[in-house]
Amino acid sequence: MNSHGQQDQPTIPFDPGARRLGVAVGFDGSPHSVAALEYGAAIATRRGVTLSVITTYRAPLDVYVTYAALPQEPEAEVKKRQAQAVLDAAAAQLMDHPGEVSYLTAEGDSVGALVEASDSALLMVVGARGRGGFLGRLLGSVAAELPAHARCPVIVVPSKTEKASGPVVVGLDGSLDGRRAALHAAQEAAERRTSLRMLVALSVPHDDFWTPAGAAVAAEATEHHRTSVQSALDEAADWVREHVPGLEITAEVTLGDPGKLLREASRTAQLVVVGSRGRGAVASALLGSVSRAALHGAESPVMVVPPLEDSRMEGVRSALEDRPGR
Repeated sequence: MNSHGQQDQPTIPFDPGARRLGVAVGFDGSPHSVAALEYGAAIATRRGVTLSVITTYRAPLDVYVTYAALPQEPEAEVKKRQAQAVLDAAAAQLMDHPGEVSYLTAEGDSVGALVEASDSALLMVVGARGRGGFLGRLLGSVAAELPAHARCPVIVVPSKTEKASGPVVVGLDGSLDGRRAALHAAQEAAERRTSLRMLVALSVPHDDFWTPAGAAVAAEATEHHRTSVQSALDEAADWVREHVPGLEITAEVTLGDPGKLLREASRTAQLVVVGSRGRGAVASALLGSVSRAALHGAESPVMVVPPLEDSRMEGVRSALEDRPGR
């Protein structure tokens, strides 16, 4: 338990050298997965690591009431052959990719198969929607559930990703997950040769029942809180600069709903980054409310960072205790 009475979240072992799949992309041939494949391939090229393309299939349970109903070819083999055809389509998309590519099929539930693969990946990339049971159901099974369970960062890519020239944006809330997300966001910004925008959103107080005098007091209290949080955010920005020298960073505290502000930022951002969970009640959820809100309706790709082990985080917990905005 930490000083706020919340149970500390277990971290996930993360040794980049042991992540043999490199950048892993979930592919089913849908427009969203084609965009994800292109996006993931660009990252793999920048990092000089393997690109792994994964498609899944589910073999049906073979139950037939008559001998005549038996198919000439087992349905499991048909599904497997169809999955291979999907990978062949991916290979055609990657004909000009300069790096190493691995193509994999996995039998079973798509979310479970990709979660298992995430244990051996540096990064997972999926489309916001997909085809049928693979990436379907409105940001459904994979795009919504994979970031909650993955054991590496996950980037969810919309089908129409503009080549934005804006910064990488990271949402923070004073939690360890936010700091961890900021490190990954800074690395992404450095790789893309762009700037990093660190954003904290403060809730706007309800003033329905305030008298004019009460509203003035509330405004003063809000500004005092904003100033305190800005000071803590500036310190966080300095901490990130120590680990990623030379990166241009802006640190901004804004009044408003965090999910809405991040969606607005996604209109010009190259990438929006959030931690998988937050502080307070959000910390008990598999995927925090802000992370979900950022995923739904974002116009740029969104990276969700789980609680990975990171030696750079040593000593950060004590520095965050009793900070304003925690």
